[in-house]
Amino acid sequence: MKMNTHFSGNGYRRLSINKDTWAMLERAQDEGIPTVWERLAAQEPQCGYCELGVSCRICAMGPCRIDPFGEGPQRGVCGADADIIVARNLGRMIAAGASAHGDHGRDILETLYLVGEGRTNAYTISDPAKLRRLATEYGLAVDGLSDQEVAKALAEAMMEEFGMRKGRLQFTGRAPAKRQALWDRLGITPRGVDRENVEMLHRTHMGVDNDWANILLHGLRTALSDGYGGSMIATELSDVLFGTPTPKMSRVNLGVLKPDQVNIALHGHNPMLSEVIVRAAQDPELLALAASLGAKGINLVGLCCTGNEVLMRKGIPMAGNHLMQELVIMTGALEAMIVDYQCIMPAVTDVARCFHTQVISTFDKAKFPGATHISFKPEEGVETGKRIVRLAVENYARRNPARVRIPDAPVDLMAGFSVEAILGALGGSPKPLIDAIASGQIRGAVAIVGCNNPKIKQDHGHTTLARRLIEHDILVVVTGCAAVANGKAGLMVPAAAEQAGPGLRSVCQALGVPPLLHLGSCVDNTRIITLVAALANALAVDISDLPVAAAAPEWYSEKAVAIGAYAVASGVYTVLGVQPPIYGSRNVLNLLAEGLEGVVGARFAVEPDPEKAAVLIRRHIEARRKALGLPALAPESIGLPEPVPV
Repeated sequence: MKMNTHFSGNGYRRLSINKDTWAMLERAQDEGIPTVWERLAAQEPQCGYCELGVSCRICAMGPCRIDPFGEGPQRGVCGADADIIVARNLGRMIAAGASAHGDHGRDILETLYLVGEGRTNAYTISDPAKLRRLATEYGLAVDGLSDQEVAKALAEAMMEEFGMRKGRLQFTGRAPAKRQALWDRLGITPRGVDRENVEMLHRTHMGVDNDWANILLHGLRTALSDGYGGSMIATELSDVLFGTPTPKMSRVNLGVLKPDQVNIALHGHNPMLSEVIVRAAQDPELLALAASLGAKGINLVGLCCTGNEVLMRKGIPMAGNHLMQELVIMTGALEAMIVDYQCIMPAVTDVARCFHTQVISTFDKAKFPGATHISFKPEEGVETGKRIVRLAVENYARRNPARVRIPDAPVDLMAGFSVEAILGALGGSPKPLIDAIASGQIRGAVAIVGCNNPKIKQDHGHTTLARRLIEHDILVVVTGCAAVANGKAGLMVPAAAEQAGPGLRSVCQALGVPPLLHLGSCVDNTRIITLVAALANALAVDISDLPVAAAAPEWYSEKAVAIGAYAVASGVYTVLGVQPPIYGSRNVLNLLAEGLEGVVGARFAVEPDPEKAAVLIRRHIEARRKALGLPALAPESIGLPEPVPV
């Protein structure tokens, strides 16, 4: 396929800040291989009705659209106006994102149950102390029980969280009492992981809920079922089964590939498969097979959040984030890309056909035309892992050395900051962090999370925002693709504290940590919620009172919508760098950008310029400091005038 002139010359340098990306896009241009950026260009101009959220296709009377300029149709065939259509579309986005995380959590939970029943030899309880803490949190008696018995009892208790028997999710108890009371008063306390998703789909069926505000209120409830349900279960049980992360050094970017080894990329979001692949890659028989084919070893690298999972626990190096998945194949050095689910582009199999790489899909709910499918079952995890690694090793013989092009040198990064690891570094209590915030050494804390979006220059939003925050003594925590971006930029090593303001720098140097703390994968945003809840509880305030914020500078997925919604519903001011499809309804826009402040104590803001986003966040943090009676900077010193009351 002939490349679009959009990429002529060095045009690809406008698409990313990363040298390894540039090198692979140059190769794509030379060889006529289309990438996600080429396909985006082919879609332009994208549908304006869809971008504004005013197109509807939920029934066969449509599809319908509302004219945002008031000159065309103002109601769909059923009579739905822009407010209803935008709210229904947003509600369904939240439900889809929450369902993705809930299904992930269910997979991990079912594996814990198999361990409890002794029906798998692939997994054990890696953190029995955390297992027992969770069981106690669920009100289970653990004295005198074996780890296996506790695992089964906890799994059975958590399985009830997916239905409606309990009435409220157990982990909502981690939120401050004021926040729980607020949720109860608003009627948005999540009752079950699956229940809220199903109800959202029901509400947004034609002829059910036609009150746009009521739909959005349930959207918050649906998102909370993710943050305090599916995602939190996935995070906590992954720690139990695979180990609670502790700080460790690793490396990141395409330079982690080895020209003389069998290279295997682990891509997706679920750590169940990657855990057995790590074990299989160390199998003496498979290592001997690799040696017999001329390879000096088996090299595992990560992509997206499966990569973050094994990075946090095993120190496996990261090849890249979301927009790197096609480019890692273009190195010509990748024997296999092993995928589970979520954020895997169908295009990877097209790119793989241009090289020797074999794409291997593993979950029956996520098949890819052109991939080799090997069905993964936890009961047979060890055998399946060895079978998959064997295919990758055998594929090394098909590699063409003349086609290998590994760009750039890898960059060091530090990962593994679970809540337990952070509190451990602080002596077991959040008090030292609270004291540092109170004194002004640390002005506040911000979570930078989310994906890459080809509409945004790759990693520019993540890294620019991070730099602007840390240089003003704001601690940053990162997850997902944002973490990989900042790792590649060299911001996630202790030496990066030199780029921080004097207060944050002194704290980081005293603890030997970076100014950006890697907390894990997408589902591990719940570690952030748990941490801010612990801070709020220690201070006897609500989360919305804290000098904290969140940002998703380059988000793209429905999961990100759910995450942002549960952050705001928890009381965390959240800035988005990509415009969500809500601008076709002034009422919906005003509620999310302004009105929610008076409902849940937090709101969304949209600011694509990370420099300006940093100013918005700093102003918010200083306002919260002032309200708490802490030393605060005047708004004009931050670069913006005093906000005008709405």
